[in-house]
Amino acid sequence: MKQYPVQTQAIPNGETLAFRKCGGGAKNLVLLHGNMSSSVHYQPLMEKLEKDFTVYAPDLRGFGDSSYNHGFDSLRELAEDVKQFISLQKIDKPVIMGWSTGGGIAMEVAADLGDELRGIILLSSVGIQGYTMYRKDAQGAPIMGDYLINKDEIAADPIQVAPALQAYGKNDKEYFRWLWNLVIYHKNQPSAEDYELNLEAILKQRNLVDIDYSLVHFNVSEASNGVEAGSGRARLITCPITIIHGESDMVVPVIEAKKTKDFFGDKAQLHILPGLTHSIITDDLAALTELVIKNA
Repeated sequence: MKQYPVQTQAIPNGETLAFRKCGGGAKNLVLLHGNMSSSVHYQPLMEKLEKDFTVYAPDLRGFGDSSYNHGFDSLRELAEDVKQFISLQKIDKPVIMGWSTGGGIAMEVAADLGDELRGIILLSSVGIQGYTMYRKDAQGAPIMGDYLINKDEIAADPIQVAPALQAYGKNDKEYFRWLWNLVIYHKNQPSAEDYELNLEAILKQRNLVDIDYSLVHFNVSEASNGVEAGSGRARLITCPITIIHGESDMVVPVIEAKKTKDFFGDKAQLHILPGLTHSIITDDLAALTELVIKNA
């Protein structure tokens, strides 16, 4: 994949966001990555879009080459980082696309910025009620209804979190290769060269427990998710919404995309891509590019 140089933007809260930028189109597009990733993962898409847009892809706080001077407890805090970045970079009327966790952040930004955005695109996005984590039984199976709530509980989770924390501590690239092959790249894998770059980007994450806690407590709906009362902030989103989701997503099941569409009604368009996974960029870059160009 084409490599874009890393730039930096200091923001008023003391953090510095690294970002990649390409293109010179009249329309602005901001790409927000997800958990266990960075702007590196967006570079194949950036190359396809640079003729049509000016594209900005920041590394979120605690990911990639961005700073992690302060911990956080919510996706809304990361949305504040993004809002400051947009303001300082003077990005006028962007569409914001958020992949996975990035979709939750895009929703929080949209709730605040309203008509200052031309739209948001939710790519394989977390649902409006967040990402539930359950305590595990002796066999490692989730105990439904027994929620993980605080950071200590989340960090100690023996299936989803503790092994990843250990792998980060040991810079264990092969653990993340195994994990991504299992639940994300189970249909298609990037080229060997691109995969190595992606893995190196994954290993730069320093905020896993903060992110998982924020996902557990994310809820912009109007009803409780079992952990957090709904903030109702989704009702503040006034811009058009495009939902793109793979039918075979193992990380965020496609039912979450359908629930998001049901909540937003006619304000949202839903595109379910048959057979595709949590990494639509890898599965069908051409189809994704076409949808983004059409909706951004």
